[in-house]
Amino acid sequence: QVQLVESGGGLVQAGGSLRLSCVASGTRFSVDSMAWYRQVPGKSREWVASVLTGAIRKYDASVEGRFTISRDGVKNTVNLQMNSLMPADTGYYYCTARLRGRDYWGNGTLVTVSS
Repeated sequence: QVQLVESGGGLVQAGGSLRLSCVASGTRFSVDSMAWYRQVPGKSREWVASVLTGAIRKYDASVEGRFTISRDGVKNTVNLQMNSLMPADTGYYYCTARLRGRDYWGNGTLVTVSS
């Protein structure tokens, strides 16, 4: 069973930075793609960024230029470097990984950006 564990969330002032990490374990295979989503209580979960096979990276327009996603394919880890954080970035951040057509999710890590 593949398990994902996120870390790195916390409280930061607007304009600050945080680095989230996610490790996928329980498989000997390299996952196909990994991504980050975020969710504010009461709202739908929204996609933030993805890193695909071939190291292709994609970002939502709201984080383009401020966030950087990276992964270590051998270790099945993905990171999200978040700079110039804004209060609107506040929420639970979830890591997801796709392996053999199936998506796996972590339990999330909370990011709070104060104004």
